Amino acid sequence: MNSMRDTVAGDSAAAVAGDSMAAAVSDSPAAAVASPAAPAPSKPAKPAAQPTAAQPKTPANDSPPQTPSGPMLISAREDGIETLTLNRPAQYNALSEELLDDLAAALDRVASDESIRVVILAAAGKAFCAGHDLKQMRANANRAYQQALFAKCSAIMTRLPALPQPVIARVQGMATAAGCQLVASCDLAVAAAGAQFAVSGVRVGLFCSTPAVALSRNVARKRALDMLLTGDFIDAATAREYGLVNRVVDAAELDAAAGELARSIAAKPPRVIQLGKRRFYEQLKLGLGDAYQLATDAMADNMLFDETREGIDAFIEKRRPNWN
Repeated sequence: MNSMRDTVAGDSAAAVAGDSMAAAVSDSPAAAVASPAAPAPSKPAKPAAQPTAAQPKTPANDSPPQTPSGPMLISAREDGIETLTLNRPAQYNALSEELLDDLAAALDRVASDESIRVVILAAAGKAFCAGHDLKQMRANANRAYQQALFAKCSAIMTRLPALPQPVIARVQGMATAAGCQLVASCDLAVAAAGAQFAVSGVRVGLFCSTPAVALSRNVARKRALDMLLTGDFIDAATAREYGLVNRVVDAAELDAAAGELARSIAAKPPRVIQLGKRRFYEQLKLGLGDAYQLATDAMADNMLFDETREGIDAFIEKRRPNWN
């Protein structure tokens, strides 16, 4: 395991950043946490090619902040599945104040829209999310700003499990610090085989205390502390073994795998899914007896749903349920 981690940590900058590292290093935490400093190149690096973001099928915020690739957050919807795409590829989708604001507004909109059954959280470019925007944080080096920033980010992380709809993280690349926290805060996660995960703030002298909250609710205590204290990367297969992600697929199959999972959930009665998700998280906070009491009440209520009567009748009659 140690040799695997050492290899992943040492090679991650090259694997993730490629030719765009020189262009993005000043804005991104990825360069600081992914590998040791390297000597300056003998000739200028090629400028990073900017990905072309897909046009949303439904409108996002009225006047979202723009990047060279378009809005910082892109919204698209198809068949009741809302895809929210982080779109700061040159900065490895670092969570700036503006991106956090856009994400908060999008989640509020999604929560109030009953036509949305599932949310996929995706990202443009080579990295999923490199955590907070360290350059922006250093430019505002006072405690009040830092407190407000981390509170804003924590509100996003608590909003995800509280959302009525299930949220699936679609992880195509590196997820570090608050980016790893984002994955851990989603209900489910599908990762490409080449994705890497770390809570690596300790490497720049900033312990990942807020990411630790979500991480420790996904993986065992000693595994979480191993990641937090060393800042080492783990690969996608290890993340699945730890319980941080649900499924690992080849990169070429990532969209299909995330879409298949989303469609499977979207095909179920929304009211049943929403009740189940809400009660699942509520019972985790309770002692055993109270948890069973909550679950008993939930199942008794659920049995009275019209959708449930139809589902059970269809099972007995050996036909497909009509939940419409």
